[in-house]
Formats: sequence, structure tokens, C-alpha cells
Amino acid sequence: MIQFNDVGMRYGMGEEVLQDISFTLERGSLCFLTGASGAGKTSLLKLLYLDRKPSRGQIMMFGSEVNRLERHELPEFRSKIGVIFQDYRLLDHLTAFDNVVLPLTLTHERNQKIEKNVQNHVKELLIWVGLEHRMYSYPSTLSGGEKQRVAIARAILQRPKLLLADEPTGNVDSVMAKRIMHLLFEMHKLGTTVLIATHDIGLADEMGASRINIKEGKLEIFSPPSSHDSSHPSSHGL
Repeated sequence: MIQFNDVGMRYGMGEEVLQDISFTLERGSLCFLTGASGAGKTSLLKLLYLDRKPSRGQIMMFGSEVNRLERHELPEFRSKIGVIFQDYRLLDHLTAFDNVVLPLTLTHERNQKIEKNVQNHVKELLIWVGLEHRMYSYPSTLSGGEKQRVAIARAILQRPKLLLADEPTGNVDSVMAKRIMHLLFEMHKLGTTVLIATHDIGLADEMGASRINIKEGKLEIFSPPSSHDSSHPSSHGL
């Protein structure tokens, strides 16, 4: 599903924050992206959800070279990707329900068929993440864990092929962290490719999933399981 070949990335004219990144993430896999704060995890995620372009190298996603995509192709391409941001990015003037449905509004996909079914679909998602009693609450009244679950529901609304989570347990207690990780693992079981960025290496090791580690912008460690298991990532040139 994803292949990085000698990718570098910089902001403006500064030094590269990512250097010579190469890896392959197979369809339907679950992988952790680890590294200390400032190591480059968020920058790598920005490349994956097309917020930034690489300064060099090649990125292949869903069979297409990202660098060659035309502007008009980006909305449809991005609809295949769900993102759970560390800071939630909920709009304060919208209820939990309306925050979840927002991606459909932004991508102009609310045709009559979607309008008829969208309410039930969003309600089902909010029930699935345990927020059936908070559907019409505003972000200012929600706890950190509740906000994160709203963000998860929004990210999976369009049933993405790829789900990216940036420090999804960084702002919640240990009990809520386990609940959020359970939701992400459930998405993986449904066939979604999941990449979870975290500075907590212990969490990644506890889950027994494959792990990419970034240190000072470089891919330092890549620890896939046995080679016969094709559901996990593989690396190049490491």
C-alpha cells in the first residue's frame, strides 16, 4: 500500500528533517511509528496524508506516485486516508455529531443518498466508540478521551484504506489509552491499514506489532516479525 524510496523532507530552505527514508507498508498491516519528540514522526505523517511534499525521493501510495498527482486528484486520494490528530482538531461551535460528519461536507459528498443515510451511520460510529450519550455535546464539555474518540469516529467515517494516528493516547489516562488502542486494533481487524505514531516504545512493544523507529530524521530501527508474515511491513536497505 505504501512505499518510500530514499525520501527526504525539509521545511522551506532549512535542513532536511527527514533523510533517506525507505520502507514498505503492506496492505492490511498494523505498525507503530516510534521516536522521541522532534524526531520526525509528525513530519512523516504529514507526507502520508499529503499535507507536505517530499524534497526528494519517491512515495508510492495505493499504486500511484504521490509526487505526480494533479491538484484535482488530491480530494479523492485523501478520502482514502483517515487521520487522528494529536490535538483532536475539533471545531468548538459544532457538536460531536457535526464534527464527525464534517469530512463529508468539506469534500462535497453529501448527495441525497448520503443525506438519507448519514445520520444513522454517524450515530452507529458514535455508539461504537462509546459516545452515544454525548452525540450532541460540544467539544468544550468533553473530556480528552471523549474528544479523541470523536476524532476517531471522524477519521473512519469514510472507511479509509489507511488510518494514521498521531499520539492517540498522549493526552489520556491509562484506562482510556487501552480503550483507544482497542478501537484502533478493531479497525485493523476490519482490514484497514493502521499506522500509530507514539513516543511510547513500551506501548508498541506491549502490543507486539511491527515498529519503525525514527531518530533525528533517520530510520534507525525497523523490526518486522518473521518474513513469512506478509501482513506486516518490510524495509529496504536497512
